[in-house]
Amino acid sequence: MADAVNIRKLEAELWESADLLRQGSKLTSNQYCMPVLGLIFLRYAYGRYKAAEKEILKDRPMRGGRVLPVEASDFKEKSALYLPKEAQYEYLVNLPEDIASSGLENYRGEPMGSLGEVVNNAMELIEEQEEQLQGILPKNYTDFTDELLAELLRIFNNKALDDIGGDVIGRIYEYFLNKFAKNVASDDGVFFTPKSLVKMIVNVLEPKSGILLDPACGSGGMFVQTGDFVNHAGMRANNTMTFYGQEKVAYNAQLCLMNMAVHGLTGRIKSGDEANTFYHDAHNLNGKCDYVMANPPFNVDKVKAESAEAADRLPFGMPAINKNKEVSNANYLWISYFYSYLNDHGRAGFVMPSSATDSSRKDKDIREALIKTGHVDVMISVANNFFYTKSLPCTLWFFDKRKSEELQDKVLFIDARNYYTVVDRTLNEWSDWQLKNLNAIVWLYRGETDEYRELISDYYTALESDDDFASIKDALEKKIQDKQKEAKEAVEAAKRKEKKVVQAKFDEEIAALDEKLTIAKEAIWLTEKFGEGIYADIPGLCKVADRKTILEEKGASLTPGAYVGVAPEEDDGVDFTERMKEIHQELLKLQKESNELMETILKDMEEMGV
Repeated sequence: MADAVNIRKLEAELWESADLLRQGSKLTSNQYCMPVLGLIFLRYAYGRYKAAEKEILKDRPMRGGRVLPVEASDFKEKSALYLPKEAQYEYLVNLPEDIASSGLENYRGEPMGSLGEVVNNAMELIEEQEEQLQGILPKNYTDFTDELLAELLRIFNNKALDDIGGDVIGRIYEYFLNKFAKNVASDDGVFFTPKSLVKMIVNVLEPKSGILLDPACGSGGMFVQTGDFVNHAGMRANNTMTFYGQEKVAYNAQLCLMNMAVHGLTGRIKSGDEANTFYHDAHNLNGKCDYVMANPPFNVDKVKAESAEAADRLPFGMPAINKNKEVSNANYLWISYFYSYLNDHGRAGFVMPSSATDSSRKDKDIREALIKTGHVDVMISVANNFFYTKSLPCTLWFFDKRKSEELQDKVLFIDARNYYTVVDRTLNEWSDWQLKNLNAIVWLYRGETDEYRELISDYYTALESDDDFASIKDALEKKIQDKQKEAKEAVEAAKRKEKKVVQAKFDEEIAALDEKLTIAKEAIWLTEKFGEGIYADIPGLCKVADRKTILEEKGASLTPGAYVGVAPEEDDGVDFTERMKEIHQELLKLQKESNELMETILKDMEEMGV
């Protein structure tokens, strides 16, 4: 949690610095966006390059007493982009101020007279290394003054990016992507999906090998997270997976290819009118996909019904059509397409607005047909504020054509609207442990108890104890209290100049204990509900329902809240009547203080002659 707060702070600081520079230049947001993202791409690529280089050199064989030099193929194996020296961020950020007299030449042997030319050259060198990036990276850095460009390079060389650790620059990239979205895209949701939602989709689908299609791929988050999932399982994503994407907005497709390249992934991404999924199956993949993942734009209207119908991929028929022969809400076009793309053992996971789970008329007919297939697998309700720019709640849908016979008649409903981590006032997310806990419910529903036990083992490892989780929690709370008391005494005893340093040291120790306490609480959350690993319906959280119940008793609703009910309220031991009296007294006291303050202000204003 401490890291999440630090990252949010860093995101905001970097954005503010970069945007101030934009305001001081003559560049519009559209002119500024792609070059700035290109610099973050370079910084991100360099971070991954250095990490991969360290791994490569660790076991590097020697010849003639010298370590064998690293090669581009070594980095591909580590899912990282190979960077020639002149394309490495450290090289660029340390260039002399006077480029013109530095004698630098580009890769064609031509002299370079500005920093913009040097950065353009870095981009061209990278395109030479990576076929799918050819013609994709921004190369308009000569539009920037050398001073502005040097300052931007310095901003993204922030040491905090490395200190926080993890995939921080990727997240900064996503943050900037989204901030620019307001100015350069018609719909923020077109290309940005919150990372925790993407992770949840990937974790439930468990991709290992085969064809993955994202027909609304935006910046490529589904591909990147799938690559991480497959690589983490000990395989190489580029060897076992084939990535296909469609993205109507060419600009967003550029971002997708940059994002994939920096993660060492190759894919086939189509953009423009031919990639408008409403009317085109650009890769001819209908009925051929092992996995479909997407966060399509919600509630799109004015989709030409005849063109959509002619494009096929509608196994359950057309949604409602208005008098203008248009589909006025395309949610069920998307849902139908996702199902249609699957092969006979395929899985799909996608984001939809919450309203789609029980919409009426033709939507309901399509939903009934879907439920009757037995391929609706899991439905997860998500709380507000998971998106950077939208506060609406959503639902994650999952189809599975390889469901075991035992589960053919069942659907797992999870209502996770009350389960999340607050990042700040406007943003919620699932922590890694919360993602694992939600995933554990799916494992138990599928009978995958080994994964559940492994997760319990991971909890014990992270907590560095084999006591029961409640005892670990109590011990951590006691340690935190003791540490806070110790900190207070130490700060009071410290010399004035040393107080901040002493406080910072204790803050760090307390934050580490707090993080462990959070993990212990998540372990308790899980084990109190499912013990040693037996699925159970939990009121307010999860419920397995059969098709007859869904179709006949619930009117084909796929809204998790309609099944899981409400969690029983815990008695907090507070007498309601007494507490209301206390609140009333507090309000009277506050009102009195407010009146007195207002009188003082008015009196002061009179004396000032206002």
